[in-house]
Amino acid sequence: MEIAGTLRGYRREWLPRDLVAGVVLTTLLVPQGMAYAELAGLPAITGLYTSVLCLLAYAVFGPSRILVLGPDSSLGPMIAAVLLPLVVADGDPAKAVALASVLALMVGAMLTVAAVAKLGFVADLLSRPTQLGYVNGLALTILIGQLPKLFGFSTDGEGLIGEATAFVRGVAAGETVPAALAIGVGGLAVILVLRRWAPKVPGILVAVLGAILATVWLGLEERGVSVVGPLPQGFPPFTIPSVEWSELGLLAAGALGITLVSVTDTISTASTFAARSGQEVRGNQEMIGIGAANLAAGLFQGFPVSTSGSRTAVAESAGARTQVTGLVGAGAITLLLVLVPGLFKDLPQPMLAAVVIAASLSLADAAGMRRLWKQRRVEFALAVAAFLGVALFGVLPGIAVAVALSVLNVFRRAWWPYHTVLGRADGVAGYHDVRSYPDAELVPGLVLFRFDAPLIFANARTFRDEIRHLSRAEPAPEWIVVAAEPITDIDTTAADMLEDLDQELNARGISLVFAEMKDPVRTKIDRYKLTRTIDPAHFYPTIEDAVGAFHPHRRT
Repeated sequence: MEIAGTLRGYRREWLPRDLVAGVVLTTLLVPQGMAYAELAGLPAITGLYTSVLCLLAYAVFGPSRILVLGPDSSLGPMIAAVLLPLVVADGDPAKAVALASVLALMVGAMLTVAAVAKLGFVADLLSRPTQLGYVNGLALTILIGQLPKLFGFSTDGEGLIGEATAFVRGVAAGETVPAALAIGVGGLAVILVLRRWAPKVPGILVAVLGAILATVWLGLEERGVSVVGPLPQGFPPFTIPSVEWSELGLLAAGALGITLVSVTDTISTASTFAARSGQEVRGNQEMIGIGAANLAAGLFQGFPVSTSGSRTAVAESAGARTQVTGLVGAGAITLLLVLVPGLFKDLPQPMLAAVVIAASLSLADAAGMRRLWKQRRVEFALAVAAFLGVALFGVLPGIAVAVALSVLNVFRRAWWPYHTVLGRADGVAGYHDVRSYPDAELVPGLVLFRFDAPLIFANARTFRDEIRHLSRAEPAPEWIVVAAEPITDIDTTAADMLEDLDQELNARGISLVFAEMKDPVRTKIDRYKLTRTIDPAHFYPTIEDAVGAFHPHRRT
């Protein structure tokens, strides 16, 4: 187990830093844990249960020194999207908790299986542009969903458009509670101002404590402001949750989406912080760690968790050196639950909404979208499509859209890869793209053609059509030389196409020639027996060799 290695190599001088960092981290874990639990449609107390168990489990099994796990703003809407169809409005909270716990167990099992099967590469299913669009859509969804609570009322709208419409109608109907709006907006302003101008000050803690004091002193509960109320005392018992068999299908689908997001988020966050400390990311062990965290949370009335970049950054800036920081945080939350469970009973609900909205604003990345627009319009379009998928169809369908777009983008690049003709440019050695060097000199009677992709079933037709187009030039070329260095593979469909194409060209007196073909690809050419039609002598190690061999063969 990872904890054993940590304790063996632990240095005494690290302890004060880990203790301080653990206490500082707790000030963030408690309000965020409660807020993200309610974001997921669960009682606030479950956020604290979840925080304790995932910190303990990751400290034992997780490989990173300072990575912090816990309830996450990006997972909250996904959890809610799974629970809402299974729990009727104002339904039994215990039912929702049981469903969320089963969901956590499923996520933990999927992550563990994926780690054992070394499936860390699944994180690559979400490309950066689609991640960007998905996260921005998620941020907007969270923001719109929390606005009614910030204004002191509730709505029953479904989906982003439905929730936005219901919110506007509620405001227009005068349902806003002025005191709730004041405390929520004020708390949000405190968080954002301190985040911007005094990032080392725990803005969330300052805002939460201020909101509690204001609620008590000003009697805001009597003015219509909802509060969290007293939390259950003590720690939850070990519980094996039970649900109906008919509910397992939707839970499994949701768990799959949450697993993908968790893996992607964990690998990217772990890579960022590992680079700072000189550590090496172990993707499969990270999945073991986060899988154990979800399993532990699911057995103690918790819900799915993921890595938190913001909380990890807080731990790092506070001086955390090892996972002892997480253990201190878990211990502090446990003491809170056992000794002073009523500490947050006067915390206003609009303040929790402000915490969640602040998290959604930190999720949003408008600058990244602008950068994509400037750098590559196609990938910007993918990001926008992923954004619309989340905004219009919901969180879980949105992630399916994002994954589908990422995969389709890969096929698009393989289907229509870049291809060009090469020529010799003045002052530059070798042969180069005529699009980059319009004045490049072409070799009379010979066409140099480069195809920048593996030659497979998806692009075989594209390759064939482009070769045919080049062969119909006037005057017709004698040789078409394929600069094959970028071609890393040829499948059987492409091999059949090459055989037919070579025979077609030979009938017109044109030779199909290859240069710079990689040895493994040439081995496949031999295995496919393509040299029955393609002249075995028409394979050259370099383009220069092919051009040099062409001149003695030219027709007179």
